[in-house]
Amino acid sequence: MSGAQPWRSAGRTAQGKSRTRNEDAFLDCPQRGCWAVADGMGGHHAGNVASQRVVRSLAALPGQGDFDQRIEAVGRCLRGLDSQLQPADGVAGIMGSTVVVLLLEHHRAACVWAGDSRCYLWRGQRLYQLSRDHSLQQQLIDTQQLSPELAQAHPGARALTRAVGARQPLSLEILELRAQPGDVFLLCSDGLYQGLSHKELGSAMSAGTPRQVVDRLFRGVLQGPARDDLTAVVVQP
Repeated sequence: MSGAQPWRSAGRTAQGKSRTRNEDAFLDCPQRGCWAVADGMGGHHAGNVASQRVVRSLAALPGQGDFDQRIEAVGRCLRGLDSQLQPADGVAGIMGSTVVVLLLEHHRAACVWAGDSRCYLWRGQRLYQLSRDHSLQQQLIDTQQLSPELAQAHPGARALTRAVGARQPLSLEILELRAQPGDVFLLCSDGLYQGLSHKELGSAMSAGTPRQVVDRLFRGVLQGPARDDLTAVVVQP
């Protein structure tokens, strides 16, 4: 069972310096080998409510069954919530959230996501971005072969192409891999990774315990403008 695994993890969230409320939320549940970050859709109604509902729904999953069944349960949970958050929920407009989930059991790892919250892996002194953003910027890079710089300059670059509670039915992306000794996973909202370079992210990931890594990440971002809410969950198998 995942509960017998000696996972070490830590999470933290903070309101952006230009924000009136924190629309991020996170789940840190090492006893069940489940972690998540959700980022309410900025500019939409009740983004903080949407992100909290995502995290509460994931936290309520029983954590039973084999690993494949757990992945399927996460998908069912998020798709069910997606239908509940559609405009028929009785709230005017969109109430949506990104989500990125990490599941671990023995040597198996799975990342499940929709939106632009990310999952990173620090392995062998290298930082890998496991998730790929569901955003207009990434779509422009993929379909029109634009450079990241040109795509970022597009006026709608940060618009999401997938999210829980968006107008189209939820489409989740799943990546499975084998966890190795020494791996460090990072789940984070865009307010965190946009405040640090890839090199700074990697340097922080080698800072020590999960709590030390989280604190170093936050120190780095909060030294800058930190306009957006920022959230990080760090996991060491």
